[in-house]
Amino acid sequence: MSVAGDRLLVIACGALAREILDVVRLNSLDWVDVECLPATLHNTPDLIPDAVEERLDAAEGRYRSVFVGYADCGTGGLLDRVLEARGVGRLPGAHCYELYATGHEFSVLHDREPGTFYLTDFLTRHFDRLVWAGLGLDRWPDLRDTYFGNYRRLVYLSQVPTTDLVERARVAAGKLDLSFEHRHSGYGDLASTLVEVTRRVPA
Repeated sequence: MSVAGDRLLVIACGALAREILDVVRLNSLDWVDVECLPATLHNTPDLIPDAVEERLDAAEGRYRSVFVGYADCGTGGLLDRVLEARGVGRLPGAHCYELYATGHEFSVLHDREPGTFYLTDFLTRHFDRLVWAGLGLDRWPDLRDTYFGNYRRLVYLSQVPTTDLVERARVAAGKLDLSFEHRHSGYGDLASTLVEVTRRVPA
């Protein structure tokens, strides 16, 4: 069994935790450790770079390699500045929706309807807490037009869909007064990127 110094650490967004752990398990990546930051950082992306940097500091000298399980995620390139200074890589793309859908397919979706709000399995499970209550819509429903007045549809990009999740995503679209579309993306570029990166660190 490899010791910590022979291992790869993935510092990940909590919204990707289940999927990253699935990729690790399904590909028998036994030399990979995963540490997750709170998914609520999605609502305050300016805090993501500092939070990641703190975890990088804590991991220094303990792992052969570190990889960051975030896309840019609304940091406006600030996360990349932190990572480039340390020679650490991250997941591709601007956000997890592009990551799951893959770059080309996401561009097609966006070009077809720029006013699209996206849900993943994680965000569908936690829509009421992270979106509805997180944006204050449970207390001030009139804010719906402020936040979503320029949106026209909701696309649920599913990873491992169930009848329940599809229905919950449909209900979320109704609450936001958006048309609904379900597209099964699977793990998209998340799986291929993690497998490529993690296999550079032998068990």
